[in-house]
Amino acid sequence: MTADEFRRTYALDYEAHSFTNSLVIHADCLEWMSRVPGESIHAIVTDPPYGVKEYEPAQLEKRANGNGGVWRIPPSFDGHKRSPLPRFTALSPRERETIRRYFREWAALALRVLHPGGHLFLASNVYLSQLVFSAVVEAGFEFRGQLIRLVRTLRGGDRPKNAEKEFPQVCTMPRGCYEPWGLFRKPPPSGMTVGECLRRFQTGGLRRKPDGRPFEDVIESERTSQKERQIANHPSLKPQSFLREIVYASLPLGEGIVLDPFMGSGSTIAAAEAIGYHAIGIERLEEYYRMSIDAIPALARVPGAPRQMELAFL
Repeated sequence: MTADEFRRTYALDYEAHSFTNSLVIHADCLEWMSRVPGESIHAIVTDPPYGVKEYEPAQLEKRANGNGGVWRIPPSFDGHKRSPLPRFTALSPRERETIRRYFREWAALALRVLHPGGHLFLASNVYLSQLVFSAVVEAGFEFRGQLIRLVRTLRGGDRPKNAEKEFPQVCTMPRGCYEPWGLFRKPPPSGMTVGECLRRFQTGGLRRKPDGRPFEDVIESERTSQKERQIANHPSLKPQSFLREIVYASLPLGEGIVLDPFMGSGSTIAAAEAIGYHAIGIERLEEYYRMSIDAIPALARVPGAPRQMELAFL
């Protein structure tokens, strides 16, 4: 497929911007996934906003003004101002049910666009992962395990709100030291082996590391650097060093298209650009779509992949 064919096939009538190997599109992902050719995407790597409540205009305005809402505005820590974080414990039972229905609907569309055997890497958090992962399985995906990103996020570990002095020895939740990612696969046709799936669809497995070792489900990761945050001021920006590892693993033969339907400022697309993969990013919020146009090439130039991968990409 030529670059022009790639753009015509996937941009449709949406506003879009092309990079060396990738395309970003200003669209709602549910609508876009219902319109593009079925079974044409090889992998999905994404960090969703969990039913999008925390990215509703009213909640974003509260975050910008420091009023909180569903966003927790943390105190400074050792003189450093920490980023606001969504307070998922503030969600009501009705809101949790809305999230479950949303992800079941979204996952059904993800099944539609993926090749049989294609993998889905889905970022989550400890509080909501069981709810979200079960909804994805209900839609028809195979649950293939969890990918654990080891990172001290500084989430949790807080004393009881408005009772800190009364109960100084109590924390309401453990301090977070990992981030769970669900790993799912669209089932291959009945009776088809992984080898046959690889030959026919270029999917079915995960790519080994450049030195031949298997991809592992625990990855040590630093918090996103200030350098990367200065490039893309998005509240859930993941570091390139981590994203490049999982994007690399998502295409078992190093061929095909990686999709991020909740692109944000484009860090997943930047990781694909950095390693030479074709990718598509979808973002419904105009602010982040505009940000991605400049952020993606800048993030793709950030040194960050493990040394063995950097050598493989030369």
